[in-house]
Amino acid sequence: MVEVLPLRYGTLFKKAFSDPEVFSAFVGDVIGVELEFSQVEQEKAFPAPVGKIDIRFDLFGEDRKHRAIVEIQHVRESDAFARFHYYHLISQIEQVTTSRNYEVERTVYTIVVFTRLPEEENLRFDMASQSSDIVTLEGRALGLFKHRIVFLNPRAVSPRTPPKVRRWLELIDDSLDGTIDETAYPEPLFQRVIGAIESQNLTPQERYWAKEEAIWEDTKTESYLEGKKEGHGEGLMTAIVDVCEVLDIALDETKMAHLEKLDADALNALRMQIKKAKRWPE
Repeated sequence: MVEVLPLRYGTLFKKAFSDPEVFSAFVGDVIGVELEFSQVEQEKAFPAPVGKIDIRFDLFGEDRKHRAIVEIQHVRESDAFARFHYYHLISQIEQVTTSRNYEVERTVYTIVVFTRLPEEENLRFDMASQSSDIVTLEGRALGLFKHRIVFLNPRAVSPRTPPKVRRWLELIDDSLDGTIDETAYPEPLFQRVIGAIESQNLTPQERYWAKEEAIWEDTKTESYLEGKKEGHGEGLMTAIVDVCEVLDIALDETKMAHLEKLDADALNALRMQIKKAKRWPE
């Protein structure tokens, strides 16, 4: 057994899975397509914002034919499915730059990894996906669009989970208690993941950011519970104030006055921006 920092922390997940070979194998096994990305970017943002909300992707890789996005999500987010579906659509729309051609050059694969079981029983699953293709009344797919978004939860692995996907989810789940039996994962790529998150191999900076994420998680959980008591709008206001405190973002009178003018949707959008950018938006 070795001590690790859990893969629920974005800092560690991004470190381990930004390895191009690990990233390519993980996405390929989940999607069922052989892929080989030479470079994987962390916190990827497009040069020009697409849509009204600027976004960043945890992990992003692409080649001439494919664009792959992987997101890690631990903290409870009521809008998680809608948010990541939005990311999935934006990564397609961004490729269309002229009205003369609406073809999307690269097929987009988005994979979201949840590391906490939701409260709702109907949302507890090991693997769920959406395909973008058009299907006739007879059920025949036309083969026009191959984009896919896949949601995974290692806490809900079952005998029906595809074997290749199950191995990745078992590895992620095994890390969540802070220890891993490294002998159970002899595969070279899995050994590389374990080495990347093993406690003795971490830098002081990586430990610091993992601790910050732990504080973030506690703040978000408390704010979520508080929000259920106070109402959605007030809960979002509390969440933003708490998050700014954690990130050392000063909330002056101007910012507070701005917050008080926003409705629930606008507060939620602002919260998402601060969470991704870790700063007050320009």
